[in-house]
Amino acid sequence: MIKTGNPVISIYTEMTPNPETMKFVANKLLYPGKSIDFQDESQAGPSPLAKELFCFPFIKSVFIASNFITLTKTSDTDDWQDVIPTIKIFLKEYLEAGGVVVNEEEAAKVKQESSNVASADDDDVVKRVKELLESYVKPAVEMDGGAIQFKNYDNGTVTLMLQGSCSGCPSSMITLKSGIEGMMKRMIPEVREVVAEAE
Repeated sequence: MIKTGNPVISIYTEMTPNPETMKFVANKLLYPGKSIDFQDESQAGPSPLAKELFCFPFIKSVFIASNFITLTKTSDTDDWQDVIPTIKIFLKEYLEAGGVVVNEEEAAKVKQESSNVASADDDDVVKRVKELLESYVKPAVEMDGGAIQFKNYDNGTVTLMLQGSCSGCPSSMITLKSGIEGMMKRMIPEVREVVAEAE
């Protein structure tokens, strides 16, 4: 289990390109080197923190990464400013009390269908795609409170999964097509198209 127990936690918020999501950044590592995405409460089993966050009626999805949590609000919640103070207080108290962020054993049971880390059985194109995602794409999208995971490569088409603020973001398709697809086509000639996995 990854526990937290820093006596003084500070939480600050950052807006993301997606108006429905807000990034809550902590002054400590929450889930070092990894990320986990919960699109609804039924998936939150591996994370006691996510389960607690889903108790707030305005939370639609929870994304946890290295030192931040990206929350997506329900469409009927008018303004983030109305709920940010409540979330910040909750996160500060939860983390200062040493609450579990992610139960590693439970997370391991949930099949991780995608990873940007190249494995020995990946073919050459897949290895290069994953390296590009890890080196160039990951740092940029994490700054915006999201993640983009490799799903598969088939006959010139790379399929990616959008998580956190990237999921449902109005500008994510522009990023996907103009940014990621353009870069991959330049650096990996075998890639002809980059698409997002349908949710």
